[in-house]
Amino acid sequence: MNQIKREIVVIGSGPAGLCAAIEAARSGAQVLLIDENAKPGGQLFKQIHKFFGSADHRAGVRGLDIGEALLKDAEELKIEVWLNSEACGIFDSTNVWVVRDKQHSITVQAQRIIIATGAVENSINFPGWTLPGVMGAGAAQTMINVNRVLPGHRFLMVGSGNVGVIVSYQLLQAGAAVVAIVEAAPTLGGYGVHTAKVRRAGVPFYTSHTVKEAHGNGHVERATLVRLDEKWKEVAGSEFEVEVDTICIATGLTPAVELAFGSGCMAVNSPALGGLVPVHDETMRSSNTAIYVAGDVSGVEEASTAMEEGRIAGLCAAHSLGYLGQGAYEARLGVLTRNVNALRSGMFGQKRREAKEYIVSSYGAHR
Repeated sequence: MNQIKREIVVIGSGPAGLCAAIEAARSGAQVLLIDENAKPGGQLFKQIHKFFGSADHRAGVRGLDIGEALLKDAEELKIEVWLNSEACGIFDSTNVWVVRDKQHSITVQAQRIIIATGAVENSINFPGWTLPGVMGAGAAQTMINVNRVLPGHRFLMVGSGNVGVIVSYQLLQAGAAVVAIVEAAPTLGGYGVHTAKVRRAGVPFYTSHTVKEAHGNGHVERATLVRLDEKWKEVAGSEFEVEVDTICIATGLTPAVELAFGSGCMAVNSPALGGLVPVHDETMRSSNTAIYVAGDVSGVEEASTAMEEGRIAGLCAAHSLGYLGQGAYEARLGVLTRNVNALRSGMFGQKRREAKEYIVSSYGAHR
């Protein structure tokens, strides 16, 4: 097996990974960015909607345009990028085993590693859930926005969080019919600005409902919905059917922590951020001082937050190797910390901020 050396290896070229690589390179470090996909950018190129918030967080700019700008920055900084390259494991804290193009094994010895592997979609099961036509909402979003393929014509969306309502609206834009959005909770979960667009398009929402069964001969043809009581139990006799050919599941995300935990990073449970996540401090450094984490792998939030966490991880990893003077480092870290705290303010952000503060406070106990 071939072995090479690099200063900083970033695993994952989504919003967090791209920003981490750019920040570290701007600080003067040598960076290798690795991604298993054929194209960099991750979730950003699925996001055809405009971001909102402040100018600092690219308000009014579409995710795909943000992605293009970041790729241009990476190219101008001459960041080394390996695509179609899977990071299969991290050994002895700093050795990354990479398989390139499914055939070439290489060990990259890194002084610092930034894990930005994102998250995976959760699923729910019900009779018929293995029929063709049942898929994750993120998979449908990839098909329509990246591959330009409409995976069905009549959709049922399960889950009313931001992913569910945003993908529903994008399906409408792509020419599909969204027959209904069902939500097991008694209230809707997404931001009002996204939910309102789908409501105005005439899509009905069914709160306190779920999918009882999917039916079809070789593929989805219809679904049975059922109402839930206050104890989340099915209400007998409340069932009704909808004719759909695709059921999208938008029931949350789980951090993709396999590399982090396989490398020995300690874990903490954070239900508000998706479950088990690597313990990390305010600089995004894990319990393994050579490894940093950023983005959804450190707790599921939004793309804007993932980008800021990536910048913090890249800056701090580079500084730990001696790049940047202390004054410049502290000034930049202060800006990035204020940015990420601003994203965690307000009604929706407060719970995430408290969850992050708990993870950071746990850092000392896990070292």
